[in-house]
Amino acid sequence: MNGTLKILRALADPTRLRLLALLEREELSVHELQEITRLGQSRISTHLGQLLEAGLVRSRREGRRAFYRLADGLNGDAAGLVKAALAGAAELPQAADDAANLRRVLQWRRDQAQVSFHQVAGRFDRVYGPGRSWQALGQFLLRILPPLVVADLGSGEGLVSELLARRCRKVIAVDNSERIVAYGRARARKIGLKNLEFRLGDLQDPPIEDASVDLVLLSQALHHAEDPPRALQSAWRILKPGGQVWILDLLQHQFEKARELYGDRWLGFTEGQLHRWLEQAGFRDIEVCVVAREETPPHFQTVLAGGTKPARAKSGGRPRHT
Repeated sequence: MNGTLKILRALADPTRLRLLALLEREELSVHELQEITRLGQSRISTHLGQLLEAGLVRSRREGRRAFYRLADGLNGDAAGLVKAALAGAAELPQAADDAANLRRVLQWRRDQAQVSFHQVAGRFDRVYGPGRSWQALGQFLLRILPPLVVADLGSGEGLVSELLARRCRKVIAVDNSERIVAYGRARARKIGLKNLEFRLGDLQDPPIEDASVDLVLLSQALHHAEDPPRALQSAWRILKPGGQVWILDLLQHQFEKARELYGDRWLGFTEGQLHRWLEQAGFRDIEVCVVAREETPPHFQTVLAGGTKPARAKSGGRPRHT
């Protein structure tokens, strides 16, 4: 087949354009491409094979793994076609998520020398020891928390808020249900937690002063929001410079009954969505990872995402983006 025709054929598929755009930015393995695109291994390998055959991609081996990158030294017609293809790839609907997931994977690379949570958790459960339990460990970790001011947005009855209030300086629990807020206030009075305050409000625009809290939590709450990016912009607004936001929510799933059973507006989120929304809100040092997988149907997965408001960020207001 003519070289130009082979290149045109290789560039005619949107999936191959996605892969080419990623490999133009960074050398990546098949596993990393899976993490970024959420495509199957065999599908990625097939498309990489066609890009290799067309001379658009190069590969190298490192131990058992192969790494791929955009071929160097393309010139003439090939260079022009690739340049046009990359411009088109930027218009694909997956482009923003792919870019966010690429940043996440590269951050993981930089951090891979550190021991992962899963390794720690696995060792913790491996061997029995008297008094060795997650409950005890949780109480231990709770007691070494610094005296933070925490906003628990979409708090519900305030289970997390109540736990944190036993150690934190102050916890502000925000929920949009008058009944739940009344229950939370009564419960806080009953158990004597004077530093736990329940406020009626929307997590997308919480009734909390600008730059007044150290930590914002959204624990299984963001999927109830009509506009999740707006909720993260509000989190940025109420955080002090240097403060952090942490989101615990469901990874995107297909269990449609969740809308009826639990009142969910969103069927979870992709890692790319969360990374992109945090970045757009102005957060830095962003982390997004799956931290739990249920063994029984519908096999919900839990994703943890967080970021830091820059220490020099101006108080209040949402950051400007151009």
